[in-house]
Amino acid sequence: MGSRSHLRLVVLHVLVMSLLLSLGGRLWYLQVMNGAHYRKVAADNGIRDIIVPAPRGQILDDAGRPLVRNRTALVVSADRTTLMRQKDSGRGVLQRLAGVLDVPYDQVAAKIRLCGAGVQRPCWTGSPYQPIPIDDHADPKKALQIRERQEDFPGINAQLQAVRDYPRTDGAGAAQALGYLQPITQEELNKRKSIKVTGYSGVDLIGRDGLEAVYDGDLRGAPGVRRVLVDSQGRVTGIASEKPPVSGGNLVTSLDAKVQGDVEAALKHAVDAAHKRGDPADSAAGVVMDVRTGRVMALGSYPTYDPSVWTGGISQNEYDALLNKSKGQPLISRVTQGEFAPGSTFKISSLPAAVKDGYPLHGIYSCPSSYMVGARAFSNFEGESGGDISLHKAIVMSCDTIFYRFAYEEWQRDGAMHPVKSPKDPMVKMAKAFGFGTRTGIDVVGESSGRIPSRAWKTEYWNATKASDCKHGKTGYPDVAKTDPARAAYLKTMASENCVDGYVFRAGDAANFAVGQGDVLVTPLQLARAYAAVANGGTLWSPRVGKAVLAPNGTIARRIEPVKAGRLPISRTVLSYMRSAFADVPKEGTAAGAFGGFPLDRLAVAGKTGTAEVFGKKDNSWFASYAPAKNPRYVVVVMVTQTGTGATTAAPAVREIWEDMYGLRKGKSADLPDGKVPDRLPALAPDGTVVAPPGFDDGTSKAPVAAGPPPRKKKHK
Repeated sequence: MGSRSHLRLVVLHVLVMSLLLSLGGRLWYLQVMNGAHYRKVAADNGIRDIIVPAPRGQILDDAGRPLVRNRTALVVSADRTTLMRQKDSGRGVLQRLAGVLDVPYDQVAAKIRLCGAGVQRPCWTGSPYQPIPIDDHADPKKALQIRERQEDFPGINAQLQAVRDYPRTDGAGAAQALGYLQPITQEELNKRKSIKVTGYSGVDLIGRDGLEAVYDGDLRGAPGVRRVLVDSQGRVTGIASEKPPVSGGNLVTSLDAKVQGDVEAALKHAVDAAHKRGDPADSAAGVVMDVRTGRVMALGSYPTYDPSVWTGGISQNEYDALLNKSKGQPLISRVTQGEFAPGSTFKISSLPAAVKDGYPLHGIYSCPSSYMVGARAFSNFEGESGGDISLHKAIVMSCDTIFYRFAYEEWQRDGAMHPVKSPKDPMVKMAKAFGFGTRTGIDVVGESSGRIPSRAWKTEYWNATKASDCKHGKTGYPDVAKTDPARAAYLKTMASENCVDGYVFRAGDAANFAVGQGDVLVTPLQLARAYAAVANGGTLWSPRVGKAVLAPNGTIARRIEPVKAGRLPISRTVLSYMRSAFADVPKEGTAAGAFGGFPLDRLAVAGKTGTAEVFGKKDNSWFASYAPAKNPRYVVVVMVTQTGTGATTAAPAVREIWEDMYGLRKGKSADLPDGKVPDRLPALAPDGTVVAPPGFDDGTSKAPVAAGPPPRKKKHK
């Protein structure tokens, strides 16, 4: 062999040895140095993490009756990410799934669409990376076909899950107060992670409204994680590990299912009766509150809806119906979100305002059929005249002209059209002291603030609407004129006036304010709180629906205490005088007809009627009340739109509620034993059933009616 060939052979040997050393070194690095890491990666290729949703806590009434609970359902869901990775974007799988479920393919495909601009419901509002429910009432046989033929249904799963159930215990719906659930969106999930909010996962449903939203953190619990072994075709072959979910807490509310059910029934009866008389009566609201604590016992809104419509996804038609004005917008709570002129019920604020401004509490005042406010006559209802009467009588017979006089004279003292530097505005200030014009702070989402039209508000409103008013002052309202020429002419006149000096707080504004008309707007809840404050001696409460949260093991996780919002700037003498006047309204005043035959000797009801005028529509009917009159415990307020006077519709509905609460109707047992609400919380038995407080039936189980140790007997000296 020549030297040249020998050199080539040596180079080749060196090259081969170098390659072998490199391969050996790499093999040693992978198997020895990083062996543990790659063994884990290899194992993970055969392991899938499955998030197990936590059972959401129940929402209970004050006696432990379920308002919202869970039921176990067989849910078929789709993994959209897995489907989108397939060649046909999962179309074949969804077609096979539609065949098994016996539903149209388009219906199945629509449910996995992501919601967005131009996409109608049903569509998926949650994260695209979480399972999307297709059928939450799946037939077990059909679900078994999916599980046994997993190779034909990649990305499709069928398993038992807890879904929300609304039992309507004792007829209680309370849909607007309870709220509803929707999937958590990817944006929300990213935001919560970015601010280090723990406990949320991609399969979570979160509260979007009502109590479900306010107490979402208490009700939700913590999801679990199940790690399953899968083969090359994605079929589960075993369980590697499992971390069970932690159930959410149970929210005990101050709502009483029996009272809530009867309030909703009374509203429907009132609306039905109005329809028979030919009145539109398109909405109604009712609220019951404990005057001593501000705890809310019932929140009724009409029209209402079945909250189970949200379970499993809502269709576009169903969603549109909830917000359709022609159908009454049932998604809106008239109690907390509805804003209405209160009519004469607002005199609860106007009377003490006048007294504080210097008008004698025990004075005698003329109640003519009309009173001139500037150049315009403001009349009593139906032109009635009361002669010379006291303020007590003015409340009982609901004389408006006395209050027109108070407001007009106060307006003049404040400088009339050219106000002094610091006007006293006694009516406005007292209304705000009663909490009107601001949210009450109730623990329910979406509360409205109402409106107190002060001088400042008039200026702000004029600045915001001047351009529009000036335009309509010239062009008018041609669209309105096609159907209602008189209304169009009125609107054009008002627009022209407002264009020039709409910022001025006029004499008519002051007069209307005094009797709860004009631009004054309140919510039924605000009015209930105001009457509760007068009834309890002056304490203004921030209403609460939540009472406590019970942990899954039955212990009290936390109590939700009542919150004092302030105190009325009214003396005890004035409060006592007002309460005496309100007590005579059902006896001999404007509500006497509605309470004819009612056992006022057994339950003395005090209250005030209100008839609020609405331009172009029938009057709204109000009745605000509390009882027992001498030692008040509860306040009941009802409002029905477009149905006439307060005595005609609202007062009979309030009477019905009081009769049901105290068992004053023949054949109807009392909602409240001895007229009292539970003073102790319901408890959870070891088996998870609810045990009602002593004397109250929870209506959910045969468990003994007891909770905690019996009270100790006091030793008498």
